[in-house]
Amino acid sequence: MCGISGFYCPKQDLTLKTPYYTSILNSMNQVQKHRGPDDQGTYLSPHFGLSHVRLSIVDLINGRQPMLKTMNGHTWGIVYNGELYNTEELRQGLSSLGHSFETTSDTEVILTAYLEYGPDFVELLNGIFAFAIMDPVRDCLMLCRDRAGVKPLFFFPQEDTVVFSSEIKGLLCWPKLQPVLDRAGLNEIFSIGPARTNGCGVFQGIHEVLPGHYLLCSGNGIRQECYWKLESHPHEDSYLDTIEKTAFLVEDSIRRQMVSDVPICTFLSGGVDSSLVSSICAKELKKKNKQLQTFSFDFVGNRENFQANSFQPSQDRPYVEQMVEFLHSDHHYLECSTQSQADLLEASVLAHDLPAMADVDSSMLYFCSLVQPHCKVTLTGECADEIFGGYPWFHREECFHAHTFPWTMDLKARQVLLSDEFLAELHMEDYVQDTYEASLSQVPTLPGESPTEVRRREISYLNLRWFMQTLLNRMDRASMYSGLEARVPFADHRIIEYLWNIPWEMKAKDGVIKNLLRQAGRGMLPDEILFRRKSPYPKTYDKGYEALLAGKVRQIMEDSSSPVLQFLDARKVEKFLSSPSDYGKPWYGQLMAAPQMMAYVIQIDFWLQRYRPEIRM
Repeated sequence: MCGISGFYCPKQDLTLKTPYYTSILNSMNQVQKHRGPDDQGTYLSPHFGLSHVRLSIVDLINGRQPMLKTMNGHTWGIVYNGELYNTEELRQGLSSLGHSFETTSDTEVILTAYLEYGPDFVELLNGIFAFAIMDPVRDCLMLCRDRAGVKPLFFFPQEDTVVFSSEIKGLLCWPKLQPVLDRAGLNEIFSIGPARTNGCGVFQGIHEVLPGHYLLCSGNGIRQECYWKLESHPHEDSYLDTIEKTAFLVEDSIRRQMVSDVPICTFLSGGVDSSLVSSICAKELKKKNKQLQTFSFDFVGNRENFQANSFQPSQDRPYVEQMVEFLHSDHHYLECSTQSQADLLEASVLAHDLPAMADVDSSMLYFCSLVQPHCKVTLTGECADEIFGGYPWFHREECFHAHTFPWTMDLKARQVLLSDEFLAELHMEDYVQDTYEASLSQVPTLPGESPTEVRRREISYLNLRWFMQTLLNRMDRASMYSGLEARVPFADHRIIEYLWNIPWEMKAKDGVIKNLLRQAGRGMLPDEILFRRKSPYPKTYDKGYEALLAGKVRQIMEDSSSPVLQFLDARKVEKFLSSPSDYGKPWYGQLMAAPQMMAYVIQIDFWLQRYRPEIRM
């Protein structure tokens, strides 16, 4: 994985001010150095500036970027962030057409495929990627993002210039870009966050390339093309064939995503998703007489403080121990302290350039920093719940029939701290409802389906386009902040496509949630793991953490220079801090209301201080 950035200016010659524009490219690299600590490079031509920081995973010696290719007197260039999982198939096809290669990297395969097939070559790619290709013949810049949106790619169009970057902080190196928060941006933070509307960069004028899309930027403007989208059609495979095909797709995706010239590891929670990934990886490594490294996460004191509830019915540790024995893996038990997760709330904001999922993000940031010295590549069980239907809103009546986003059905928890004046300006309900309706209008329908099946498609689509994207953002920013590459084999587009059309009766046969995945995993895991009830990412149950956050919020309230004060009501905040918390009530998804709400306010205040956006209501 890497960090990419640059700019395209079709109506000026950048080389007339080479030191100036090279300095900008170097600054872009510097602020994203965490994404690629192994190497960096820049390239400047009359209309294009490209910059790249590299995390060396494949072709450690020859895979430097920006990568250039010269043909017939013209030089094409690429900066690329990601991993291609069908590199060899594509390389062989291109070789048969007469192309030769100087490296074994997937970067060169992507650039060569563009030269051979044009922009539509992206339909051939299987992987996670975001890249920019400069084309001197067409005089255009191509910006492209993978189908599921695993890797980020932001851009800022301004006059005759397009600036792009893996992270927003790279865009902010462009001298003419000053961050602005308008009403829509404030709603993204207070009404929608930590989710984000697809394609929205929160700051005014900043956008993100949509998953499954590419942009062609030229002197005539920007053209957006959709190269992949979900399609609805009847599922015609039998139940047994469906299990068999699902098992093949999952195992094939995991095997493909093990490609690396450096050691790999897995995150292991003891749940069915991460355990299945770990089991297949361990089996493949055993063929090479290698032992899999696995890592589990928990919080200091959770053995004593844990409180079972409907969202988190059991602790992970006993199941992890069972899986470690089953896999014979080289396992590492990692724990995060109350102080560490609180202290890293600010670093989490810096990783995202936005307020994030509170301590769920800060703790993941901490864990990734501990994994990285052992391995540079990890495989995770992320995204299985969104694709196979593991969350409560797939089956709980009140969630299923809610005419809003099912992970934030009640906005009162978000409004409880905000001033009445700000709420009157924000129009939270209208913004959320409009955004929700816009998302539903994009759901691919299938004529003749029952109202219940129509709703299941809506819930599935909302999960893929919203909730899954939030978790993918978390995984990318938290891992790449420490130069760790996290792969998500369940987000393989072939799995997403196939599961999209499988009816719920097969996905949750006999009323067992994610039963299809469990049946596909038979023989690979002990039954106690295979049929374990879902338990989400661990959270701390230490009351000391909540007290620590309350102290931080009070410090913010007592500091008149705190920028978040302009949005809060001091009396409401004090009442909230003095009230007993409800650890079973979610605030966003399955995040506990009180601690995460306080942590989110702390993150917003730090974010406003650090990025200093102009507020335009």
